[in-house]
Amino acid sequence: MLEVSDQTVPASRGKVILFYPPYDGPPLGAPLSLLSLAGTLREANFEVALIDAAIEPKYLDKIREQCKHAICIGISVLTGPMIRGAIEAAQCVKEHAPTVPVIFGGWHPTLCPESTLREPYVDIVVRGQGEATIVELAKALVDKNPLDFIQGISWKENGRLIENLERRVQPIDAFAPPAYEFTDFDAYERASGKRELAYATSVGCPYACNYCTDMVVYKRRFNAYAAEHVVAELVGLVKQYRISNVALLDSNFPVNLPRAIAIAQGIRDSGVKFTWTFQASTDFICRMSQDEVQLLADSGVSYMGFGTESTSKAVLKLMNKRHQRVDEMYETARKASLAGIRVTFNLILGYPGETEQDRLETFRTMSDIGRQFPNVRFSPNIFTPYPGIPIWPQLRELGVIEPQTLEDWMTMPLGANLLPWLRGSELARLDRMLEYFLLLNQVRPKPGASNMQKYMGRLVSRPIRWRLDSCQLSLPWELWLSRVSEYLVRRRSLVTGQPLPVLTSSSKQESANAC
Repeated sequence: MLEVSDQTVPASRGKVILFYPPYDGPPLGAPLSLLSLAGTLREANFEVALIDAAIEPKYLDKIREQCKHAICIGISVLTGPMIRGAIEAAQCVKEHAPTVPVIFGGWHPTLCPESTLREPYVDIVVRGQGEATIVELAKALVDKNPLDFIQGISWKENGRLIENLERRVQPIDAFAPPAYEFTDFDAYERASGKRELAYATSVGCPYACNYCTDMVVYKRRFNAYAAEHVVAELVGLVKQYRISNVALLDSNFPVNLPRAIAIAQGIRDSGVKFTWTFQASTDFICRMSQDEVQLLADSGVSYMGFGTESTSKAVLKLMNKRHQRVDEMYETARKASLAGIRVTFNLILGYPGETEQDRLETFRTMSDIGRQFPNVRFSPNIFTPYPGIPIWPQLRELGVIEPQTLEDWMTMPLGANLLPWLRGSELARLDRMLEYFLLLNQVRPKPGASNMQKYMGRLVSRPIRWRLDSCQLSLPWELWLSRVSEYLVRRRSLVTGQPLPVLTSSSKQESANAC
């Protein structure tokens, strides 16, 4: 737990607890969402106790202790298993400090405010940007003022659910800076083995993909810090806290290409050495010259993640992803390869309307990209119907059952197949195609391989390519051998490129979902 005392914040108006529930995988550092809230609270002279389950195994004890003198507790919630820890913490507060209001915020409560607020252990939901809202809430609670006019919240009064007006998205540079000094970098380094920082230079993305929640919250508006601000703050943080790697959480970092290039040039010219990673769409990288992509590498960019999803024009149209082109996937891989930057292409399989021929087309094209460019890896995923995405009306018509409670969303195994149109023999064939695709990319020679290793890689890959080209999937002896030798990595983070935790289930219906 990281806490700012009354000595650090003069004339404290009271204490606000911010809690980040446990989740799978090593942390990238302190949760940026809570540091951002802590920054505005600190500016308003509130004391903050930040509790992150990633580095605080006895987080319930800490919550009980801090709640003795707290105004409220804010809990950040993402859809999926992370909800379990949020519920556990909220119930703990209701049992030991029932007068302390429990506030849920983050992506899931924003997208499902009503079903979240129905739960007896949730008093208030913060929708969308929370930096200004949490301060107004804390002031109202400490002064015992009504909540009626606080924009961006849903709340309860005598059992009645009330939804206040939406708060308009504000420029991110209008807020106080995130309270990075609250972070115990040594504790996170012990937890992950790396000295990393999660950082965001922007929020929002201009595209309107039908499966994406980003457009629901940020309305396709790109909201960014100026390049000069990013360079100065990032270089300063790296030097002050001895950071070795920075993971940008931007939805689509290079939307403003001159700004992205200026950031890379500023980092390079600073002389401060660290690696950094980001997510993007391939069209923006294709608009860069090779020298500009090389500038990214020279500034420390070691990895880029791309939501390529499919190479079928029909499927990309269904996804409302008209900006995505196959030739740009090749060009992005080529430019990144020349610059020495690792790349992951994310794939979505089982999207409504996708056929087996669409999947085969994607596997064949991506296999060809992988053969030509050894810097590329893939993260295939079964389509997951996240809350609030634009395609939900169609999904309901197709028989997808939408979870109605917080517990239902909690138990929904993200990455497992919940699609009624993907069952039986069709699912079995998809699963086998997927395994062959992954095996083909696993046996290809790595950079620096010897001539013998290259020869063996080509020899082993031939029957697998024949399988995907001819769609002959019976008697999969190659897969039997691969299962004996090593596990095929399916999931990779688009933020860092690292393998993600393996989903635990014996069901053949499971696949994986990227982060």
